[in-house]
Formats: sequence, structure tokens, C-alpha cells
Amino acid sequence: MSFDEKLKQLGIELPPPPKPVATYVPAVQAGDLLFVSGVLPFQDGKLTIEGKLGRDLTVEQGYEAARIAVLNALAIVRSQVGALSRVKQIVKLVGHVASAEGFVQQPAVINGASDLLVKLFGEAGRHARVAVGAAQLPLNAPVELEIILQVS
Repeated sequence: MSFDEKLKQLGIELPPPPKPVATYVPAVQAGDLLFVSGVLPFQDGKLTIEGKLGRDLTVEQGYEAARIAVLNALAIVRSQVGALSRVKQIVKLVGHVASAEGFVQQPAVINGASDLLVKLFGEAGRHARVAVGAAQLPLNAPVELEIILQVS
């Protein structure tokens, strides 16, 4: 079963790839690695969730924001390489979490992205990861993700 078919089986439809909000490109391919720029939890061109974890948002809301952001990242991947079946390995995920002082559950928030990648890609979805707190993210987003993938 292809990864695109697996998405359908999971009842997930990828959104259109989000447009950059500044001067950068959504992704750059170097050899067999695809570097996806920072991705926010957009739906229909707007942030679905705003604010800081530990002040405005719960871990569960942050988890959902990370899940939405990774779907946007996968939409970028598909638009860059043509099909998710070209993904050989999720190499690394970097998750930035807008965090109120004292909030230390960034890994639980970024699991929203990691869990979906593993569910979709299986062993190829297991990745190196960084989950860090940030004082503020663009547009008051609660999470921003960067992904590096190996593609064929």
C-alpha cells in the first residue's frame, strides 16, 4: 500500500501546500535529501490555533497544532516530489513550541507530528528529533516544524 493510500485509509486528506509567509521557498532538495522550511498549523490560509503552550493552550491543543503542521509539511513534500511514495525515510523533525515560562512538555506537543509520521510511514517514519521551547513564533503560532526527508 502506498503512503498516499495509507492516508486515505486513515481518513486523512492533505491540504493544499501552504504558501510562504516571507522570502523563502517551501522546500529545497539537495541530492536525495529534501529540507522542508518551517511549517505552521495553517488551514485555509489561517492559523487554526494561536498562543503559547502553558498559558493559552493545553498540551492536547499543542499536539493537534503539531499534527496539522505536519500535514502541511507533507503537502509541501508531495508538491515537491510528486507523491509521498517517493519518501524513503523521515530523517529529522525539529519542533519549535511557543512556550510560557515554566512550560516543559515540548516533547509531548511535538508527538502530534511524530506519532502521525510513524503511523503513516511505519519504520520509515521513525526519525531523529528536537523539541524545543521558543519565546514567540511567527504570527503567534503555537508550533513550527522543520522536516528533513530522504527521497528517491
